[in-house]
Amino acid sequence: MDPITVSTNIELPREAVFEYLKDIANHAEFTDHYLVDWHLTRVDTVGLGAGARFRVKAPFNRFAWADMTLAELQPPFRIVERGRGGKFNRIKMIGTYEIFERHAGVSEVQYTFETDVTVPSDRLRDIFGRGWTRRKSKKAMNRLRAILEDDRRRGVRPTVAAG
Repeated sequence: MDPITVSTNIELPREAVFEYLKDIANHAEFTDHYLVDWHLTRVDTVGLGAGARFRVKAPFNRFAWADMTLAELQPPFRIVERGRGGKFNRIKMIGTYEIFERHAGVSEVQYTFETDVTVPSDRLRDIFGRGWTRRKSKKAMNRLRAILEDDRRRGVRPTVAAG
C-alpha cells in the first residue's frame, strides 16, 4: 500500500514528545480505539528492540493479530517501528514517527504507515482498508496530542506476554 501520512501539532518540545514515543507501552494509550489486547514482547519497553503484539479491530479482519518492534531511533527526530500482521504474518508493516520543531515549544508529529503485501487478496484488503487506516491514525494523533498537552485520559498500560 502507498504510505498513509497524518500529522498533528503538540505544544511541547520535540525532546519531550520523543521521550514519550520511544516507550512502546505508551503507544497503547493513544491507539487503543483500534489496536487492542496489547502484550509487550519484553520487559524493557523503551528503546531499540522493544516490541508489542496487539489485535487490529478492523472490519472484516479475520487475521487480526499483528506486532511491531522499535527498529530505528534517531533522537529526537525519528522513530521507526517494523512489524508483521495478517494471515501467517505475511504482511510487512512499517510505521514512522517524525518530530519537527515548528516554533519554540511546538512540535509537529508526522506518522507514516505503510505495508508491503505480495498476495493479491492482501492487496485488495489494503485498498479497501486505506480510508479506515487513515481515519484511525488521524484520531490516534489527536489523542496523542490530548494526552501530552492536557494530560487527558490515559489507558491501561499493557503487560508483558506470558512465556
